[in-house]
Amino acid sequence: MSASIDWRARAAALPFNGQAFVGGRYIGALSGATFDSINPANGKVLTQVAACDSADVDHAVGVARAAFESGVWSRMAPRERKKRLKAFADLICAHTEELALLETLDMGKPIRDSLSVDLPLSAQCIEWYAEAIDKVYDEIAPTATTAVSLIRREPLGVVAAVVPWNFPLLMAAWKLGPILAAGNSVILKPAEQSSLTAIRLGALAAEAGIPDGVFNVLPGFGETAGRALGLHMDVDAVAFTGSTEVGKYFLQYSGQSNMKRVGLECGGKSPNIILADAPDLDAAATAAAWGIFYNQGEVCNAGSRLVVEESVREQVVEKVMAVGGAIKVGDPLDPATEMGAMVDERQAERVMEYIEKGVAEGARLRMGGKRMAAEGCFIETTLFDGVTSDMTIAREEIFGPVLATIAAKDIDDAIKIGNDTTYGLAAAVWTRDINKAFKASSALRAGVVWVNCFDHGDISSPFGGFKQSGFGRDKSLHALEKYTELKATWINLG
Repeated sequence: MSASIDWRARAAALPFNGQAFVGGRYIGALSGATFDSINPANGKVLTQVAACDSADVDHAVGVARAAFESGVWSRMAPRERKKRLKAFADLICAHTEELALLETLDMGKPIRDSLSVDLPLSAQCIEWYAEAIDKVYDEIAPTATTAVSLIRREPLGVVAAVVPWNFPLLMAAWKLGPILAAGNSVILKPAEQSSLTAIRLGALAAEAGIPDGVFNVLPGFGETAGRALGLHMDVDAVAFTGSTEVGKYFLQYSGQSNMKRVGLECGGKSPNIILADAPDLDAAATAAAWGIFYNQGEVCNAGSRLVVEESVREQVVEKVMAVGGAIKVGDPLDPATEMGAMVDERQAERVMEYIEKGVAEGARLRMGGKRMAAEGCFIETTLFDGVTSDMTIAREEIFGPVLATIAAKDIDDAIKIGNDTTYGLAAAVWTRDINKAFKASSALRAGVVWVNCFDHGDISSPFGGFKQSGFGRDKSLHALEKYTELKATWINLG
């Protein structure tokens, strides 16, 4: 990223579109209602966004269903579908600066991260699934010679993708890639706090040749547009990333409607376990700091619980504070900024309430704990020590730059502490002992376990949780399973 670019000037010249995208064109909500999109760095209104509700959902579902039944995408030749999805990825790359600015202005993350992480990974995800389209084969069962059993994966139909505000574009890409690759029609419902990149994707999808009605975007509130999608009788599946609380609503909506398929990637309270025999305590402490302070701590798999073997606890805590205390917090449009603003005032207040609870319940506040700046939703990097597993800050997902440090006697105690949670999204262990590494990776109840690293991955490796972190997987070929039906065709040869 060039430090010479004046991102503030480019942001000031940026056009905004807050409309829904349905049937290949931008439209307002049928009611005419809108809500403000607010820049959390300064509290200023960016634009008005269409507040879609159940009437808009009915319209969009009808359009998406018609497109699916027509076969214009669902029965398109795999090679042609691949070509258009690759063009979509290319257009995301071509509009990197515009989309990165929208992402940063809308939800407060540093422009350096939007440019270097969110945009390239989003384009890579779409491209990867495009390439997979004509490389995934169906099966033939090993039957007797008197019959042939063809086992095929068919698209589900209309899929609603309901995505969060912390990684608006990347989480959308994790859904859109496999949904579209499988031949489905999609309705993307972005979080109301961060709708702008999703809305912009509508025009790029159309430009790439994705047929009208196949790709639709409905901004709006969760309790209106999100609920209507979950309850709609003609939506075949909901792919959701967000809180466990809201994920449970979608399970209820499924049972109350048509038993639609639901894929959930929900909350996390990931333990980052550092043992005394870690191969490099400096590297472990640096990873622990960035594992919670990256993206303002607004990461579902953030290492929000630092579980450290007692003999090295103070040493590790000091190192984490040195790294965390040096992180530059400030204007997201400043290329030097490493941590930006919380997504909105409500989330900032929520994080501060958790910090107050930590102090009230007896945890030792070692670093941070305060709001910053006269305006905007900025919070200091914060670290608590002396935390026990029964404290609120050790049990509930804070979704902010707050680290809870818990001491462990040994590997067994660390695993016990790590599993003492309702969540199971991710975990990490740092040790030079391969036996301890395998023991921990097997015993920790989490969908992803990192050894001697944190938050590493690739589009080819699945991501998802155990327990109340949800079920189903994003990324990798396994994601296609959520968006396809398995059909067996038995042919009697007589």
